[in-house]
This record gives sequence, structure tokens and C-alpha cells, in this order.
Amino acid sequence: RGFGQRGDGDTSEWLTAKEELLKKLEDKLKYVERWQSDVEALEARLNATVDELRGQKAEVEKLNKENEGLKTRLHAAEKEIDGLKRDSGAHRVAFSASLSNFGEIYKGPCTDKTLIFKRIFSNVGDGYDESTGVFTAPVDGLYYFSFNTYGYNTHVMGAMLFKNGIRQISTYDFPSVDGSDSSSNSVVLQLAAGDKLHMELWDDGRVFDNLNGHTTFSGFLVFPLSK
Repeated sequence: RGFGQRGDGDTSEWLTAKEELLKKLEDKLKYVERWQSDVEALEARLNATVDELRGQKAEVEKLNKENEGLKTRLHAAEKEIDGLKRDSGAHRVAFSASLSNFGEIYKGPCTDKTLIFKRIFSNVGDGYDESTGVFTAPVDGLYYFSFNTYGYNTHVMGAMLFKNGIRQISTYDFPSVDGSDSSSNSVVLQLAAGDKLHMELWDDGRVFDNLNGHTTFSGFLVFPLSK
């Protein structure tokens, strides 16, 4: 009997120890489960962060490509602007002159019919030669020219614009009962560098000028043309 009582006591203690052990294991299992849940939540957040970072990386790469494209266009625009600046600086051509630089001049009729405009109002680019009356195109381009002629009724009044010796346009008025006549004309010509233009009287023609600038010749480069 005594032995049986001791056995009962040992069994009771063993069961108690097992119960305590099971409780500890259950507590640890709950802790592990909570920890696993936290890990899963953390993993989900990390995955979301990775996805967000990937999206941001893709956006950055897209922005970098767009930036490179902008840099390329900006560089091209800067080159174009530099070219326009060089063109505007190197190709400034304009002149305007009248026939008389002092007193009164009756020009014609004469054998040398070339009109030499002596009174220079402007000659940017030095295209016009006041000693010969010839304008020489410094660059390829489109040029605008205009002239005005004035004369009296005793002779044919008017003049012709020549390009490289070939007549282009003219003014003309035959003798009439009018006391005087005035006329003008203009043209846009495509010129190559080195082309020459000048004004000539008609046969038996005459023009008049004084410091009022009745008979004039003007021109300027509209824009250069690339070859």
C-alpha cells in the first residue's frame, strides 16, 4: 500500500509537469504563430515596397530617356540658333543710294548709259560700288531691289535693271505734254554669290536728280540660300 501511494504521487507529479510543459508549448506555439503572422505581414509590405521601387525605377528610366531626348533636341536647337546667329551676322546686306550727291544732275542721252548712284544712304555689307554703280551679291540668296526714276518731257524717261548683262525689269515713259514724269519698279531675284546688277538708261533716255533724291536705287538680302 505504501508503495502504491508513492506510485500515485509520482504519477500525479508527472502529469502536473507534463501539463505545465504542454501549456508552455502552447504559449510558445501561439508566440510562434503571432511571429509568423508578423513575418508574413512584413513580407507582404516588403513585396509591396519592392514592386513600388520597381515601378519607380521604371519611371526613372523613362524620365532619363525623355531627358536624353530633350538634351538632344536642345543641342540641335542650340546649333540651329548658333547657325542663325552666324548667318545674321555674316549675311547682312542692304544698300540705298540716289543719283546726285550735290547740285542737279541730268543724265543722258549718252553712249555710256550706266547709272552710277553717288549719294549713299546706306551700304551694309559693301555690296554696292559707288564708283561703278554695280551691286555684287556677296552670298547666295533671295534679294529685293527697287528703283525710282524721274525726268522731264523732252526725252524718254526711265531705266532698266540688268543682272549679269541681262535686262530684268524697267521703268519707261515717252516724251509727252507732261512737264515731268516719275515711275518706279521692284523685283525679288535669286542670286548666286558674285552675280552683278546695275542700272542703265534707255536709248535716248534721260533722268534727273538733285538732293531731293528723285532717282534712286535700293536693295537688300531677304535671306541667304544654302547650296
